[in-house]
Amino acid sequence: MIVLADKITKSFGGRVLYAAATLQLNAGERWALVGPNGAGKTTFLKILMGQETPDEGTVSFAKDTTVGYLEQETKISGTKTALQEVIDSATEIRRWEKRVHELEREISNTPEGPALDHMLEDYAHAQERFEHLGGYELDARARQILAGLGFPVEDFDKPAVDFSGGWQMRIALSKLLLRHPDLLLLDEPTNHLDLESVQWLEHFISSYDGAVLIVSHDRSFMDACVSHVASIENRKIQTYVGNYDSYLKQREDNLEQMRAKRAAQEREIAHMQVFVDKFRYKPTKAAQAQERMKRIEEIKKELVILPEGQKQVHFSFPDPPRTGDTVIAMKDVAKSFGTNHVYDHVNVSLYRGDHVALVGPNGAGKSTLMKLMNGKLTPDEGTVELGQNVTESYYAQHQLEELDPAHTALQEIDAVAPGWTTSEERRLLGAFLFHGDDVDKHVSVLSGGERARLALAKMLVKPDPLLLLDEPTNHLDIDSVDVLEEALKDFPGTIVLISHDEHLVRAVANKVIDVRDHKVTIYDGDYEYYLWKKAELEARAAEDEEGSGVVAAPQKKAPVPETEQTGRNVKTKEQRRAEAEARNALNRALRKERKRLKEVEAALEPARKRYDELMAEMASEELYNDAKKFDECMKEYTALSKKIPALEDEWLELSTKIEEAGQE
Repeated sequence: MIVLADKITKSFGGRVLYAAATLQLNAGERWALVGPNGAGKTTFLKILMGQETPDEGTVSFAKDTTVGYLEQETKISGTKTALQEVIDSATEIRRWEKRVHELEREISNTPEGPALDHMLEDYAHAQERFEHLGGYELDARARQILAGLGFPVEDFDKPAVDFSGGWQMRIALSKLLLRHPDLLLLDEPTNHLDLESVQWLEHFISSYDGAVLIVSHDRSFMDACVSHVASIENRKIQTYVGNYDSYLKQREDNLEQMRAKRAAQEREIAHMQVFVDKFRYKPTKAAQAQERMKRIEEIKKELVILPEGQKQVHFSFPDPPRTGDTVIAMKDVAKSFGTNHVYDHVNVSLYRGDHVALVGPNGAGKSTLMKLMNGKLTPDEGTVELGQNVTESYYAQHQLEELDPAHTALQEIDAVAPGWTTSEERRLLGAFLFHGDDVDKHVSVLSGGERARLALAKMLVKPDPLLLLDEPTNHLDIDSVDVLEEALKDFPGTIVLISHDEHLVRAVANKVIDVRDHKVTIYDGDYEYYLWKKAELEARAAEDEEGSGVVAAPQKKAPVPETEQTGRNVKTKEQRRAEAEARNALNRALRKERKRLKEVEAALEPARKRYDELMAEMASEELYNDAKKFDECMKEYTALSKKIPALEDEWLELSTKIEEAGQE
């Protein structure tokens, strides 16, 4: 046990968030904390941290437990570089290192006896804690974490205060991961990350040996890395084993059972109530009626309470004006910021109905490309032209600041919805989870998530044919993301989307544009196609680099064909000829897959070998003294960390396809 929150009760005003809620977190467990908007998820994290006090109940920790907490917002000050800021955050590691050195000096001056034995025990404990927290690889781990979260090596020595708010959040997360606390509390950790950094964080958390508790709106992220789910339901905490998708299935099964039991209880009450109403004043039946009245009261005390479900409001958003087939065309576009060259010779044409995801590492130029599309930036060379009858809407975080603090949510919608009735405006706000008196809240008192929902609702009141959305899910909860996802999936116009939310990207995108290394590459397919095609191209490029001298990995054996005899019946000549022809046809059909499988296997072995070599090199203290060589190793390590899983996934897909075809 790392932490036990026992019988926690917390209220704000007259509203009870939870009553007698209990949750125990153990080492190696990775929990998602979920619940409807306003259920008290962030408050629960603050109770565990000691920043909030429960009305009732206790929070107890195992001895020497260290706790790390990532809040939704952070601000870094001072003059330290990003790398130094991260390294210096490891105060617990430094404290144990200092204790180890102190004990070494004391032990060298202490004669044998009970005092020395006691010191040796303390020394073993201090050294174990120092090693467990990663003290021997502190600098290397700091660099590895920064690189994993998307920092270019050349930015490690840049002052931390010079980074934007989103990058400062990454520095704060890096500091937390380096400290390696026994309990990791993460509130929306994927906000401000790009897709590749989110995937790196998934792998990091999946192998974390402490306890982790995460609040997130990112379903794919939770599916990839959590092992348990704690759901705030009916002011209690219900626990489930498995990832988020498993939790949804289990919860629906539980709800079906609860609904059935509730219906049975209500039928029994109704049946007995008929008897009571009919015979309560009849002397010969009064005693029986009295018994049934008592039974009714007992059932009412045991009545199943169904969880409060989020109200689902279905709203048909107006279609945008119809445009020509070509919505936007970028021809030979180039863009630089001073000496920072972003890209040149960019040629992109988007058409009506394209739902495009812009992907690639942060800083590669995704937001720049979007700003070139909406005219916020002017290209240094080339042209950007909108098609016939095309207008565009642009959503980014600064749109939240353009909301009028003096307006209510309803007034904000009314300002952009001429001709709409109040009822229609309320229905729209209801679709974005503003219910009842929520519509009369002033913008000045809305939370970040509520402001984001209001800004998105304003955009979809009368949508333009081209929607440009830069991280629209930041600050949204899962229910809000679901509303946005449904609106975007059904949108008949053109969408350009930047998002770290893989679930949203998979649901919405039918085309992917990859921005990296000063290049813009179009993949004319959904996100699954993009991942497959990108892995294929990377593997081929690696094979070209490695040359023809590489020894191929052992190939997977082909399925053994069935014998020509089944029991005692020998197959006829015609049957054998037909089967031979079928096998030949199958071999021809799978020729491409077999060739590609061979290529993947040839690329995998040297990649794995080089990965092992790099791990050995990075464990060497000599490498730390050579910053240039370390940076080169780090870049190569980061590239291989992405390349190998992609190749392995493709190898498994191809092998399975060939095996299944052979069995058929």
